[in-house]
Amino acid sequence: MQKNYEDLTFADDFIFCKVLTINKELCKELLELILNVKISRIEYVEDQKSVDMTYDGKGVRFDVYVEDDDTVYDIEMQTSITVDIPKRIRYYQGMIDLNLITAGESYKKLKKTFIIFICLKSPFDGFNLPIYTFSEICEQDNRVHLNDDTVKIIINAAGDRSLVSQEMAQFLDYVSGNAAEGRFVKKLDMAVDVVKTKKELEVEYMTLRMKLQEEREEGREEGREEGREETTVKFIWSLHEMDFTDDMISEAVKRPIDYVQDILKKDAPQ
Repeated sequence: MQKNYEDLTFADDFIFCKVLTINKELCKELLELILNVKISRIEYVEDQKSVDMTYDGKGVRFDVYVEDDDTVYDIEMQTSITVDIPKRIRYYQGMIDLNLITAGESYKKLKKTFIIFICLKSPFDGFNLPIYTFSEICEQDNRVHLNDDTVKIIINAAGDRSLVSQEMAQFLDYVSGNAAEGRFVKKLDMAVDVVKTKKELEVEYMTLRMKLQEEREEGREEGREEGREETTVKFIWSLHEMDFTDDMISEAVKRPIDYVQDILKKDAPQ
């Protein structure tokens, strides 16, 4: 999360989550494009949904968690290293299932699940399919399906365009950083532009950046307190230079307004 807010694209996790949760219809269209099926409706869309089900509090945070009467969809934007994706998918599946039913409830309450990872490149060396779809099939006879209602899909934005529809190829191009082409992708691009005009989302993004910076500073043995304070001061001045009010800045940094005003009375950091 090192980019400036104005430089973010659909492939950046923050924008990806906001676009799909604010625009439920676009989220539905994206699922229809990936799954190649018609979806009547989706009831519930949440970004950065947290599930903490283990005894030690270890959990998972889903990028875009979508639910309807009988299906759960988890859509993840993965632009960094892809080597651990299969194990992450396994873990995410377990956490979704634990979230769907409580101890003692019937397994029949488990909904059908689709876990979808959108990647910039293939996580499988030597293979370059644009879409990898996995379901449980018997190794001895692939006519026998487990029918556990779980599907895992990995989208490879660098994949062979000749193997997908024009609309999917346009989507892969867009995720890869190319200009928006086609009806659906242009709608996505317009939604990105709208999200980037929202001041409150810019504050949220910058607050997340500051928290990540503080976490990095806390990992250092020396100068931890000084590092956190310096990060906060720089963040306050950044928001001030973008014409945020003192009240908004105070809320973003979780500091009293007097503290913010005292910082702004001093010279800006270099």
